[in-house]
Formats: sequence, structure tokens, C-alpha cells
Amino acid sequence: MPESPAARLVVPFTGERYARRTQLGDLIAPPYDVISPAERVTYAARDPHNIVHLILPEGAGDRYENAARLLAEWREAKVLKADAKPSLTVLRQEFLTPGGERRIRTGVIGGVAVESFTEGRVKPHEKTHTGPKEDRLALLRETAAMFEALFMVTRDGDGRLQRLLDESAEAKPLAAAELGGVTNTLWRVTGGNAEALAAAAGSETLYIADGHHRYETAVAYKSENPAADRVPALIVPAGDPGLVVLPTHRIVYGKPVDEEGMLGELRERFQMRELPSQANYLEELGSLHERGTACVLVLPGARAVALLLKGGASLGDLPFANEPVIASLDVARIAEIVVKRLKTAAGDEATVHYSADSDQVIDEVRQGEASVGVLLNPTGLDQVLAVADAGSVMPPKSTYFMPKVPSGLVVAGY
Repeated sequence: MPESPAARLVVPFTGERYARRTQLGDLIAPPYDVISPAERVTYAARDPHNIVHLILPEGAGDRYENAARLLAEWREAKVLKADAKPSLTVLRQEFLTPGGERRIRTGVIGGVAVESFTEGRVKPHEKTHTGPKEDRLALLRETAAMFEALFMVTRDGDGRLQRLLDESAEAKPLAAAELGGVTNTLWRVTGGNAEALAAAAGSETLYIADGHHRYETAVAYKSENPAADRVPALIVPAGDPGLVVLPTHRIVYGKPVDEEGMLGELRERFQMRELPSQANYLEELGSLHERGTACVLVLPGARAVALLLKGGASLGDLPFANEPVIASLDVARIAEIVVKRLKTAAGDEATVHYSADSDQVIDEVRQGEASVGVLLNPTGLDQVLAVADAGSVMPPKSTYFMPKVPSGLVVAGY
């Protein structure tokens, strides 16, 4: 018996799109949670209909109500127009890695089932926080729309999804747009081709890469509005050569640290090597990757020290010692053994911030704005999937998938 539409993990959906496809680059924006206040001003100034006006609403009174009023105005003015029939959106993103390597990543935006993680068809790897979910739920309640596609990964064991994506991208594109140095090209897929593509995208477990808060928000909203049973998500095969996971480095803000005392404590578990000021810290770090858990401490005065965990170092005192999949992660080990110690050394008021930009980490320490920085190697995608399969969660900001999925490519209304 054929699987019912309600039971399918991924389905085509009738979305809304910007009518001005040739100006799409002025209308889309990054996901809400990576836009700084200054960047919001920039995107808002690009066009009065930039999606940032809806995903990060402002104005007097209730800003969520303002977003709902603005959405109604845009619909009335045909700024956003609904598709004539259910469809999927193939998205191809061309970009440069921080190392200057050109990559291409291709996926499909479909309607993913909104359901409890206990069902096992959609798996997280990250712990969420109440504040962001309350914010997104308030916006969702007022607008009854999702303006951003989540980002998910599927193993695609038989390669069928990858083949269908490549075939879909041979057609004439629907639109193309530049955003933050990334070229985004879109194709709309309908009919039987969309059904086949959706079946391939939903044939295996989906792993959330970006959008944990938005997915859990969708689950909460569905309990209030059962018709809201789908959330838009970009689904990318795990074997896609453009699937890039960057590390999220750590920056400790606080008082100056006692460098020699702190390094002395860390020598119990780490081999250390002072790096020349002109060294490429990320290359040095990458060279240690095959040898074990490593990081680079960026210290004031153009000083940097590479740390490599000693073979046989005791890890039994770590809080995740009984969770092998977490205990194997460099980011978890460094967070517990190094970052916590640095935060303590930087005083009672010290805070830890996160950045995928290694230059920012280095510059802030060099300029005296931060006490110390910690550069990390990336977490492997296979490790991310293993954590999700084990039902565990990674430390905060363990991964940074690039490029981000632009907001405003297709809107899901409920």
C-alpha cells in the first residue's frame, strides 16, 4: 500500500516567493540568529521588502504584530506570491571556503514532517535554549508563516538523492542571487519529478545541521495549530562534496590571565609548542589533527601556543566520560580541560564567546579586547551524525555549517 502523504517525511508544499526574482539578492538575508544589529540595519536598508523586516521585526508596539501586518501588506501588494501548485526548490550554492577553495553544495527545500524527536526520523545534535524558542514562537503565532528553511543532512546511502538533484539542476533556473559572497541558484520542481525527489530526500533519517530552535518551535506551534505539520528545510546528501563544517573558536573576555601559571597547569595533559608570530595558526592546528586532540591558544603580545593532548592522558574525570561518542570529540575535551580553566583564570566576571572567524579571535586578543583565544579543528560530519544517533548532544557551538541557507527563498504559510 502506498505511503500516505501525512506519513511521508518530506513532501512538496505550496510556498510563497518574491515576485521580483531578478532582484532577489536585495531581498534575502542570512538566518536570523547570525545577523548582528549592525548587519540588520544594512539588510533593512537594501530594500523595504528585505526579509529581515519579517524575521527580525522592529517598530513601535508589539514587533511580532508589526511583522504580521507587514506580511499582510506584502501579500496584498503581490510582493510575495503563492506558487500555483506544490513544489520543491533545488538550491545550489557556490562559495569559497576560508582557505580559498571553491566549493558547490546542492540540496532541496521540501516540507519536512513536524514531529517529536522520539519518532526517530528527525534527529538533533544540539541542546536548545528557552529564549530563542520563545522569540520564534511569538513570531510564528502572529504571522502563521515560516520565512526560513532549516538545514538538514541525510546519509543518502544509495546516492539517489544526489542523482536527482544533479538532474534537476540541468534545467533552466528559476532565479539566482548573490549573498555574502555566495552564489545561490534556484530551480522549482513540480509534478512527478517533485514526488520522486521528495521520496529520495525523505527515505532515510534527517539530521538537523542548523535550525534546532526553529524545529522545536515548529513542534510547539503544531500543538496549537495541527495544520502546521510541515517545516521548510534544505536537505543535503552527506556525501555532497560542498558540505563544509567549520569549527567555532572560543574567545575568553575578562581579566588578563597568568599565562605561565595557566600553561603550567595544562602541561599535565598537553604537549606544548610555542608558535612563531608569523605562523599560520590554522595550518599548524590542522597538522596536529591526525595526531590527536589539539588546539592553539592565542595569547596577548603576538604569542601563540599549540597544545596536543598527550597519549594516555587521563580523561576519566570529565563529565561525559561515560558517553564515548561525546568523549571522543576534540571540542568537548577542549571545552572541559582548556576553556573552563581559561575562563576561571580570567576572573569571576569572565565570559566565553564563539566565532567561526579565526582572524576575529586573533585580532581581538592582539588588540587587548579579549583575554585569550582558543582555535579548534573542525568536528567531522560523521561525528555529528554519530552524536545524533546516540541521542547525545554536543557542547554549545561545536559546528558551523557553511554557507548558511538564506532566509526568504521560499515562505511556508499555515
